[in-house]
Amino acid sequence: MSNLEIGMAGIAIALALIALRVPIGVALGLVSIFGISEMTNMRVAWGMISATPFDFAGTWELTAAPMFLFMGYLCTTTDMTQGLFQAMRLYLARLPGGLAVSSVMASAFFAAASGSSVATSAAMSRIAVPEMLKHNYDKGLATGTIAASGTLGSLIPPSVLLVLYGVYAQVSVGQLFMAGFLPGVVSALLYIGMIMVRTKLNPSLAGDSDVRSTWQEKWDAFKNIWPLPLLIGAVLGGIFMGVFSPTEAGAVGTTIAALIALARRSLTMAAIKEALIRTAVSTASIFLILIGSLFFTRFLAMSGVPEAFSELILSVSTETWWIIFAVTLIYLVLGMFIDSIGLLLLTLPLILPLVQGADLNLVWFGIIVVKLLEVGLITPPIGLNVYVIKGALGKSVTLSEVFKGVTWFLAMDIVALLLIVLIPALSLYLPQKMF
Repeated sequence: MSNLEIGMAGIAIALALIALRVPIGVALGLVSIFGISEMTNMRVAWGMISATPFDFAGTWELTAAPMFLFMGYLCTTTDMTQGLFQAMRLYLARLPGGLAVSSVMASAFFAAASGSSVATSAAMSRIAVPEMLKHNYDKGLATGTIAASGTLGSLIPPSVLLVLYGVYAQVSVGQLFMAGFLPGVVSALLYIGMIMVRTKLNPSLAGDSDVRSTWQEKWDAFKNIWPLPLLIGAVLGGIFMGVFSPTEAGAVGTTIAALIALARRSLTMAAIKEALIRTAVSTASIFLILIGSLFFTRFLAMSGVPEAFSELILSVSTETWWIIFAVTLIYLVLGMFIDSIGLLLLTLPLILPLVQGADLNLVWFGIIVVKLLEVGLITPPIGLNVYVIKGALGKSVTLSEVFKGVTWFLAMDIVALLLIVLIPALSLYLPQKMF
């Protein structure tokens, strides 16, 4: 077999192993080791195993990922995210579909703090969905709102996906954070607009909610949630103003979160221990996939598959629209079956040479990719957020009801994606203004 044929066979085997639920990092690593040994010899493959993981894991920029994870888990374990939904509910419930609108806003804040779409969906499904169902909200609207809103954590910084893309594509993580902010806000506003229009046209979707509150109640609710906007504003503001780098921002954000929790008397040893354990588990999982994907990159580079793939795509057309369309198709199909981090690191070795060859802006393209990964989290048949919500709610809703509910949000995601593609300034304006 030629090297190109070995590379193509390796991709097929890797996808088959992933379909069989072999961990993505393990699948990519095994295929790479045997593929490289087939193209050269086992000594070369073992040489890669001995040197690559240590060198890559020591990359300074990657320290941002565990620090932001720790910041998010610390916010959760010290109850900084508690009361988000209730506060948004008091402020926004008088709007059409107010509880659903409140859920979008609360999820956006929670996602920005945690950086995890799955964690946001799991937490908010236990808080917001029962409240909406209690007020006779349509089950599809209630669950679809949380499933879709949970994905906002991928774009609204600090985002672990943006950190991984930035390190892998050698793009400024700070610029990616700023680039993701406006598209993330636009996505949230599209969700809110759609909810308000639908519930205005069909009031039965929003049940019988009539939440009234006094200014004192609103002030008391604000006192519970003020740390989160302060923390997010401090981290993003510091990056935008050039006070500290994105890597340093993770440590700064964690320190601020700890100081706020200390002031609120919620920083206990149990909370710190739980946050550390969650961070260690998540970091180990991410780094296993990262190392496996790095092996896979080396394997594909030796096989010549990325060059052949680029030539195939560019042979049809070199126009930007065609490249974006081809990439979109790949992510939408694979996103139905593979989780977002695994899919990002599986596809970048193939996609990046194509994008670089077409001379596309890598910051703008990174936001497009992350938006596509968001869509994959709620796309049937394996929309991860959908299954997380179904698992959290048990028999109170059916899987078909949740998938039916996310359909409208998928339509809004397509609108947001078109805006990002057609208006590059939406992603590039803030990075261009950074100090």
